[in-house]
Amino acid sequence: MTTRNPILALNDVRYRWPGRASFGLEIPGFAIAAGETVLLLGESGSGKSTLLSLICGTITPASGSVSVGGTDIATLSAGQRDSFRAEQIGLIFQQFNLLPYASVLDNILLPLRFAPVRRSRLASPHQAAADLCDDLGLPPDTVKARAGTLSVGQQQRVAAARALIGAPPLIVADEPTSALDAATQATFLDLLFAQSRAHRSTLLMVSHDARLAGQFDRVVEMSDVVTPQSQAA
Repeated sequence: MTTRNPILALNDVRYRWPGRASFGLEIPGFAIAAGETVLLLGESGSGKSTLLSLICGTITPASGSVSVGGTDIATLSAGQRDSFRAEQIGLIFQQFNLLPYASVLDNILLPLRFAPVRRSRLASPHQAAADLCDDLGLPPDTVKARAGTLSVGQQQRVAAARALIGAPPLIVADEPTSALDAATQATFLDLLFAQSRAHRSTLLMVSHDARLAGQFDRVVEMSDVVTPQSQAA
């Protein structure tokens, strides 16, 4: 597909899991424009996790290009990819991946340790973290609490704040609403969209839940991204 001013573009990508030649992905082309909100739908085993790993640079394709903000991350070394990911991509994991014994503040500020450019955008990182908590509907004292003491919904919002802080260009969310009821899902997505717009970040969310489709600028099926002969891991 052709997308004007893409923040993310995959072209002629092929990947096979080492030692498992029958499992992999072939992606002729997939792109997301800057500022878009995109929902990528796919069932378990459709290759969603592999695709996210390629986008985030935790694995690299055998051939083809994976570009974020115009940089082909497949050409970077492992260390360069780690630094690039920290600067350019805010990640919201399915299980949130918070440090349970650390404070909410420390969890939100963690990416800035590895992303000096994101850090430089903030006059006061502590105040920025507190503002994000407020914008995401968390009580004022939440920043002082241990992350492991929070409810699932509160942990989810902390994970979103961690992804958003320092305004990375691309937010990638992996099934972030799977543990929530419908009402809480809707509230969280409204907040996530508002914050993504406020920080001028592009949002790619991966899910198996087609009921979320109407809230996004564009919905893409995994079956439209990978070639028919591909077998997903």
